[in-house]
Amino acid sequence: MKYILLILLFFYSFTLVHAQVKVHKDMRTPTWNLIGLRYDKQVEPLKWVSIFPPELMALNNKVIELPGFIYPTKVGAKFSEFMLSIVPIESCPFCGSGDIPSMIEVKMASAIPFTDKPIKIQGKFVINNSGDNRSDFFLLGAKQIP
Repeated sequence: MKYILLILLFFYSFTLVHAQVKVHKDMRTPTWNLIGLRYDKQVEPLKWVSIFPPELMALNNKVIELPGFIYPTKVGAKFSEFMLSIVPIESCPFCGSGDIPSMIEVKMASAIPFTDKPIKIQGKFVINNSGDNRSDFFLLGAKQIP
C-alpha cells in the first residue's frame, strides 16, 4: 500500500512540474533598465504625474535599440504602430509579482509582420512629459534590425 501511494505521489508531482508555464527569456537591457526608472508621483488628490529621472531624460530624442515583443494595438497581419514590451504577449503583463513592465509605443518607418518571437528595433526615443493621456514613451521612425 505504501509503495502504491508513493508511485501515485510521484506521477502527480510529475504532472504538476510538467504543467508549469514556460519562462520567457529576459529581454532587459541597460536601456530597458533606464526606462524602468520612470515612476508616478501624486501631486494632488486623485492627480498623478510621471516622473522621469535625469539619467532617463538623457535618452530623450536619442536613437536607441530595444529588444522586445510586439503588442498589436489594432487588428491586422502587419503593423506600423504597436506597443513594445519585454514580456511576451502570451504572458499576462499585469499578472504575477512585481510591477507592470514598461511598454513603449512604436511608430515604424514601414510595417512589419506580427511575430510572437522577440524582435529588435532601432528608432528615435521620445519621452512624452506633456502630461496628456498618451504613452509616456515613443520610438519614432523605427526599423527592425537583426
